[in-house]
Amino acid sequence: MKLLTRWSNYIMERYLPDPYVFVALLTLLVFALGIGFTSSSPLDMVVYWGDGFWELLSFTMQMVVVLVAGYVLAISPVFKKLLSTLAGAAKSPGSAILLVTVVSLIACWINWGFGLVIGALFAKEIAKKVTTVDYRLLIASAYSGFIVWHGGLAGSIPLSIATADHPFADIMGVVPTAETLFSTYNLVIVIALVICVPLLNRLMMPKPEETFSIEPKLLEEEVAIAATAEESLTPADRLERSVLLSMLIGALGLVYLIHHFATNGFDLNLNIVNLIFFILGIIFHGTPKQFLAAIATAIKTAGGIIFQFPFYAGIMGMMVASGLAGVISEWFVTISTEATFPLFSFYAAGIVNFFVPSGGGQWAVQAPIMLEAAQTLGVSYSKTAMAIAWGDAWTNMIQPFWALPALAIAGLRAKDIMGYCVFVLLLSGVIISVGLFFF
Repeated sequence: MKLLTRWSNYIMERYLPDPYVFVALLTLLVFALGIGFTSSSPLDMVVYWGDGFWELLSFTMQMVVVLVAGYVLAISPVFKKLLSTLAGAAKSPGSAILLVTVVSLIACWINWGFGLVIGALFAKEIAKKVTTVDYRLLIASAYSGFIVWHGGLAGSIPLSIATADHPFADIMGVVPTAETLFSTYNLVIVIALVICVPLLNRLMMPKPEETFSIEPKLLEEEVAIAATAEESLTPADRLERSVLLSMLIGALGLVYLIHHFATNGFDLNLNIVNLIFFILGIIFHGTPKQFLAAIATAIKTAGGIIFQFPFYAGIMGMMVASGLAGVISEWFVTISTEATFPLFSFYAAGIVNFFVPSGGGQWAVQAPIMLEAAQTLGVSYSKTAMAIAWGDAWTNMIQPFWALPALAIAGLRAKDIMGYCVFVLLLSGVIISVGLFFF
């Protein structure tokens, strides 16, 4: 296993480009495929790209906020102490890898936005305690928990089809989560991943002489605030240092959150996760000045998301408007039988996910084709939907799009962790395939 991991890391280090170069190459590839496999002209593809370029703007802002607000919360004195205490449970490199993976899997199953940030922040804290752990594998382990997100409580496809008047309700009706998230095959897949992925990550630990360690001091985030003598404070300075003001804003947010959960149940959507991070960050930092200084530190990590997400939106625009995503899906349908259809739906979704890295966007593209095929072949709509959901989650393991927040927090490059993530992709592909085919 160590030999295979070493080879995989070598290949990724040598050939995997920066995420921006990766998305640029994907853009050109989809442009060419759209011309070659659909009736779209070069100009059509350019227009599709430009029209789609800003379609993920709202989602991009949500991702920036989840990263920055999560980071701000993590470097608050209270939360740093909490993470440090939890990290103390790791006593060796092996236990560090296992602990980070399990925590990330559970957190991502609860909510993907929460898990994506918390997993990376927890990994950084553990790296300060267990200095001999391989830092690249530790961050890869934190990211590997993301594999379960679409089979968890915040899975966008199963939650969408469980909602009245969803876009495909006239075809499949309302599908309760008992038939998707809490079905036997889905629970089997999740449980198998929670058991096997930590063990796989532990097996990939390099030899001591090959371990990539990092100096703990480099992981410390200092929030710098200029000192001002008490007697020279202006009224504005005193407001900026007002604990009362922070507590009042914090109370406002907490009351809203209580009302939200009392009214809607456990609806932990991305906006609510962001609000939780923000409100707790305001409270835990104590004063507005400390909170703003923390934001100034955290915002440095968001550049990759701001710059690269619009390119993925452009790719998605070309895939959808040209019909290329439909061409890929229809090819898999033509080779499917009743028994293999969920399996091939999973593989088709995994391929489409490379170019349409949005669960909701992918469902909108593939659902009309796959649901019609499911009806023809006599396959349940619920299993078809979950096959697409798992395909969307599966290839995230080697798609830098979703790794950007974790990489920004960790201070690593995509090529540093993707060599490990390839094996998570292979293992999870087998587990999910077995779950969809035999259960």
